[in-house]
Amino acid sequence: MKNFVFIILVLFLSVSCKKELVKEPKGLIERGKMIDIMYDLSILEAMKYQNPLSLDSVESDPKKFIYKKYKVDSLQFAQSNIYYASDYEKYKEMFDELGKRLAVQQRATDSLVKIDDKKAAKAAKKKASEKPKDSIKSPSSPANTNVRSREKLLDQ
Repeated sequence: MKNFVFIILVLFLSVSCKKELVKEPKGLIERGKMIDIMYDLSILEAMKYQNPLSLDSVESDPKKFIYKKYKVDSLQFAQSNIYYASDYEKYKEMFDELGKRLAVQQRATDSLVKIDDKKAAKAAKKKASEKPKDSIKSPSSPANTNVRSREKLLDQ
């Protein structure tokens, strides 16, 4: 009897300590492709909050555009996301890689913005340094001296 209880206990512990919590779904999106999809979706979300009108030209639901680009559907993405999220360490690694890609893109974008800002500042400085040509004659012009002399004559 003790042996039977011991065997049952060992079987129970071996089954309960199973690492895989979620079964691998059919059509699991490979890890690299999943990171690419998550990257595009995060860029899309950033665009949505920065400039919502820019997404009007993409499609009625911009996420559909991303799914079509990678030839997956929303259910396949959701199931794959749940599967990868069930292993915290691997999911964290995926997000760390995603964060690195976003940081690289952010640095590249910031450098382009700085270049554009420098060009705009240089153009504004150049425009400000140019003297505008005025069509109104200055007081030292002969036409203005005639007006002054007439005023003097009238005052007398």
